[in-house]
Amino acid sequence: MNSMDTQLIKLEGVTKVFLTDEVETHALAGVHLEIRKGEYVSIAGPSGCGKSTLLSILGLLDTPTDGRYWLNDRPVESLKPAERARIRNREIGFIFQAFNLIGDLTVYENVELPLTYRGMRASDRKRNVQEALEKVGMSHRTKHYPAQLSGGQQQRVAVARALAGGPSILLADEPTGNLDSANGQAVMDLLSDLHRQGATICMVTHDPRYALCADRSVHLFDGRVVEESVEAGR
Repeated sequence: MNSMDTQLIKLEGVTKVFLTDEVETHALAGVHLEIRKGEYVSIAGPSGCGKSTLLSILGLLDTPTDGRYWLNDRPVESLKPAERARIRNREIGFIFQAFNLIGDLTVYENVELPLTYRGMRASDRKRNVQEALEKVGMSHRTKHYPAQLSGGQQQRVAVARALAGGPSILLADEPTGNLDSANGQAVMDLLSDLHRQGATICMVTHDPRYALCADRSVHLFDGRVVEESVEAGR
């Protein structure tokens, strides 16, 4: 895939320090990371190693204490809050462990909501929502509410919501964490399908089986990258 020659994300020396009761916690300590367009990267490691903090920084939900972050060749630290919010809405698709669907909105409305915030025309929203739901195999459930769906179906809707805006990258934080093994594997198969169709994915997981689904695994320990591995045959 030629697009994989194009760098999408670059982190240099990214550090994140949390201060609580005068105690410094170094969640990230000098992380260097590059992700290219069309790549599927997993971030693995034990609980508390900084995986979710790293994903929050990649998704512009948090800012580093020190270090540099470029997204599509733009230095992120120079962005004003409104511009960060705009990029988050347009360029980053989030998939969370807890699905984060809105209970009193239908499947269709949940997927449509971020596009409404963007100010997209109704006809474009309809097309994007339908295409995204078809990709995840949920186009027959548009009028259902989250409570009427299984956990695996809810996560598929969450993936559709992340896809609908045509983001540069999908960020998945333990996307199988609330699912049984069969549904978890189905969601991982879906992410692999999306990757084969050209999606760039960065996934946090503590499960070594799921880390193997990615082209490349980045292993964190105590806030540092301790190892990178490329899966055989990739």
